[in-house]
Amino acid sequence: MFLLLLSALLFASYALLIFFYKKGWDRLVEFKPKETFEKGPFISVLIAARNEEKNIAALLQSLEAQTYPKHLFEVIVVDDHSEDNTVAEVKRFGNANVKIVQLMGEAAFSSKKKGIQKGVACATGELIVTTDADCTAPPGWLSIIASFYLENKFSFLAAPVAYRSKNTLLEVFQTIDFITLQGITAASVAAHFHAMCNGANLAYTKQAFIEVEGFKDIDAKASGDDMLLMYKIWKKHPKKVHYLKSKNAIVQTTPMPTWKEFYWQRIRWASKTTYYQDKRVFLALLLIYLFNVLFLVLAIAGFFYSFYWLLAFVLLAAKAAAEAPLVYRAAVFYEQQKILWYFLLLQPLHILYTISIGLLSQFGKYKWKGRRTK
Repeated sequence: MFLLLLSALLFASYALLIFFYKKGWDRLVEFKPKETFEKGPFISVLIAARNEEKNIAALLQSLEAQTYPKHLFEVIVVDDHSEDNTVAEVKRFGNANVKIVQLMGEAAFSSKKKGIQKGVACATGELIVTTDADCTAPPGWLSIIASFYLENKFSFLAAPVAYRSKNTLLEVFQTIDFITLQGITAASVAAHFHAMCNGANLAYTKQAFIEVEGFKDIDAKASGDDMLLMYKIWKKHPKKVHYLKSKNAIVQTTPMPTWKEFYWQRIRWASKTTYYQDKRVFLALLLIYLFNVLFLVLAIAGFFYSFYWLLAFVLLAAKAAAEAPLVYRAAVFYEQQKILWYFLLLQPLHILYTISIGLLSQFGKYKWKGRRTK
């Protein structure tokens, strides 16, 4: 009886949380710029790069194709002790708007945060826009960020990111997981419920970064250059943190090519959980984790009383039904409806993934860009 009541309580709480996210997504209006302009804020695009010789040229080409006036932005590539030809690729590009800065100090103790901190120090822009070296941006990316800034005067802006998918099982799994996270991100920021974002597509004022002293007090953790900074700025300017819902602002990135690299990436993302000072984020993540662990508990209990296997199956269907409206809306926005056929089939795998990542992120180490980090 206790396990049955616990299941009902956890599901009800989880379903309410997902419904809250879905309503937040629905309330968020897609941004349409009021007008085009030739004058706007000067923007510094920051790219912290390490071992990105295969990707950096595509990103720089997409920045070269921006519709935003060339005299109103600069691109700063901060090389984080690359061991390949990343620097040579940037120099070969030969664009006057592109600057390259190299991090000093011992490579083993470097991090993306240090790269961004260095980039901000070198930046001359009123707005700092960050993306990753393995991304590409649409032509109107900087223009629409500038338009949103002129209309809203934000201090921090989270914006959409999407995967380029080739439809292998691994890529489909990542894409469904990622568009769900993106939907939750948009909804939570719009509702001022808690702070979520992705460092592949962010913008903030240089002034706000300086006011919160950058990554001071959050630099002990290698990850967290996005959400932890967002929370610091949110504490200082709670009404000036926004989400940019626009298809013209979607930055594209590549899913991880192997299951091992995918797990390392997700462990890295989840490893900053205990650093969240925003308890709303922690409580939401804890609820999601406990609800997924419940399925493992029910599976084990089923060996002693087969009713719990039936309960687990019913809960699995109810979980999918609760998530489906949010996932569908996000998939439509990202034009990924074609892969939703896999949504139900991948539910058991997603539960196991959630449980293992949550555990490993707190007790294990991960390898990223040739470095082994905790």
